[in-house]
Amino acid sequence: MAESGRHPFLQGLSKHRGAPPTVVVIFGASGDLTARKLLPAVYNLSHDNLLPADFHLVGFGRKAMADAEFRALAEAAVKEFSRREPDPEVWARVAARTSYVAGGYDEPAAYQRLAAQLAELERELGRDLQRIFYVSTPPSVFAAIIEQLGACGLAAIHRDTPLHSKVIIEKPFGKDLASAVALNAAIRGVFAEQQVYRIDHYLGKETVQDLLVQRFANAIFEPLWNRNFIASVQITVAEEVGVGSRGGYYEQSGCLRDMLQNHTMQLLALTAMEPPGSLAPEAIRDEKVKVLNAIQPLAVGPGGEVARAQYAAGMVAGRPVPGYLQEEGIAPASATETYAALRLSINNWRWQGVPFYLRSGKRLARRVSEIAVNFRRPPGTLFAGETSRFDLAANTLAFQIQPDEGLSLILNTKIPGLETRTQPVKMSFRYATTFGSNTAEAYERLVLDAIIGDGTLFIRGDETEASWRLYTPVLESWRAAGREGMDTYPAGSWGPASADALLAGAQHRWRQP
Repeated sequence: MAESGRHPFLQGLSKHRGAPPTVVVIFGASGDLTARKLLPAVYNLSHDNLLPADFHLVGFGRKAMADAEFRALAEAAVKEFSRREPDPEVWARVAARTSYVAGGYDEPAAYQRLAAQLAELERELGRDLQRIFYVSTPPSVFAAIIEQLGACGLAAIHRDTPLHSKVIIEKPFGKDLASAVALNAAIRGVFAEQQVYRIDHYLGKETVQDLLVQRFANAIFEPLWNRNFIASVQITVAEEVGVGSRGGYYEQSGCLRDMLQNHTMQLLALTAMEPPGSLAPEAIRDEKVKVLNAIQPLAVGPGGEVARAQYAAGMVAGRPVPGYLQEEGIAPASATETYAALRLSINNWRWQGVPFYLRSGKRLARRVSEIAVNFRRPPGTLFAGETSRFDLAANTLAFQIQPDEGLSLILNTKIPGLETRTQPVKMSFRYATTFGSNTAEAYERLVLDAIIGDGTLFIRGDETEASWRLYTPVLESWRAAGREGMDTYPAGSWGPASADALLAGAQHRWRQP
């Protein structure tokens, strides 16, 4: 019997198998993200039989090209960037239903052509198609695309059915609180919130998803997940690379906007949120918003809770690299930070008094993203005093998000021998070792979730505003100060002294992953 209230195309649909008849329209079809991530994601979902038989892909971009030319570009992208060697049969199946529409992002006639093409697809199939609009363009045209989708009626198509249109929006979502609020208002004027999928690819990573499982599926962790047992939490998103050829973009962004406001805040929310009432998307997102709203405003300036810096010349992987001010496209007196560190306080019962330390930067010692939960040390009675015999470390549970997804737990153990001596040891689990290295990439999971209508791993509008509400005063303060208070750090190091000072008052130190 059909499930009550479910559209016939959704009968029997599960989270990981099957999907309703769908057409995905990618705005920015000739862009770098489309080539590196989106097209390979579509191919691999098809390879794993997770796309519906009635699946179509439409590229939309300013560049004029025929369908065949777009298919050739797409095939080249899949060959270069797919996690697996393309199967000609699978690609032929995708290519046969791939087409292209050229036009300006603010050009009404182009959207009318797109609407006519999608309507023709439905006529040929004899059934309705779910329409997903993936906005993978510069943020300057986000609002124009949303407006045109509304004006031509594409946003409202099938609105009262399970096949209502959806829009996926890439980051950056705004550049401050005012712009995020304005963009949310523009979206809500065209799409209902349940149609909107704000994407952060970090949420599609296996370890990030596993964080909820570790917390709520293992009885040994959740009873300890509070101020009574946890001394601090550190979240690190470190990059080895510099700005390279992206200097123009980075000058307008900086580390705080590029990494901390989005990626790291999502990691913090999942780490610190209260247990949701269920695995329903809104139950999880409600708890994320609550914890973001409980973060106290940041003190900026000398002795405050924020540090910023730029990388200077140094050595990376044994070779000399220039400082940020010497990079191509960077103003000689630039006040753009390439590193930022924060000490956050969450004003709720669970986390009162537990500092959350966040840091991110370019040209650091190594590429790594991780969440480290540092537990309190046990009372120093049995194993105190004789440091030569008793080498003890605080227990630390670390979730490594990249490059090697997995987790580790630091424990203290007795060294074999006739004398009682102790040493910290690390117990590690790696996804590649246990489950194999060819696991699905983040964009595959996120594209599939959008197709089947699961918003768990996407960001709600009030989440974006809660995050920007915290960071906008910091950005405004830095803009007013110019280069005053800007620290430096050698390329290839773990960051500036001012970041170490954020932890010194609590006698904490940054962990070296």
